[in-house]
Amino acid sequence: MPSPEIDALTQALARLPGLGPRSARRAVLHLVKKRETALAPLLSALAAVEARLSTCGTCGNVDTTDPCAICADPRRDMRSLCVVEEVADLWALERSRLFPGRFHVLGGRLSALEGVRPEDLSIAALVGRIEAGGVDEVVLAMNATLEGQTTAHYVADRLEALPVRVTQLAHGLPVGGELDYLDEGTLAQALRARRPVA
Repeated sequence: MPSPEIDALTQALARLPGLGPRSARRAVLHLVKKRETALAPLLSALAAVEARLSTCGTCGNVDTTDPCAICADPRRDMRSLCVVEEVADLWALERSRLFPGRFHVLGGRLSALEGVRPEDLSIAALVGRIEAGGVDEVVLAMNATLEGQTTAHYVADRLEALPVRVTQLAHGLPVGGELDYLDEGTLAQALRARRPVA
């Protein structure tokens, strides 16, 4: 039987997405065996992130600076704004390196079953960013789920009176698929084939 501390580490890792109890045990054994080369750097990296972690006040991205590196980058196209449900979706699109603009994270999606209402998301902040001017196109990059598409339609309705072109990702995305699990080729095609919201 491992010590309570090692058992607590195993249980903490098992709560992470994609890791179950067996994978967590393997990870802990690896960290224990490679204490100097794996455990110490991991602890150092976790402490550094924990000390500096913040949510970007502009877009809602998670970073160690506010504004985040994307919002602070002067090379980004300020006229294009891509709206996503979660930070994982932003990171997936950013990995593709195909969208040159900036982002806005809603912090979820509308869901009557889960009790998520428009005021629970950062839709008002999005409208404020667009009303401030300088944005020509808003790309709605919601997941191809019922809740994602409901959110996209709601956001499109809120932006209808504003002087901005609203587009959404092409529906080459698999129905029920989530951006974080798609490969760069699929994301590239979806971004290239975006179209106005009907």
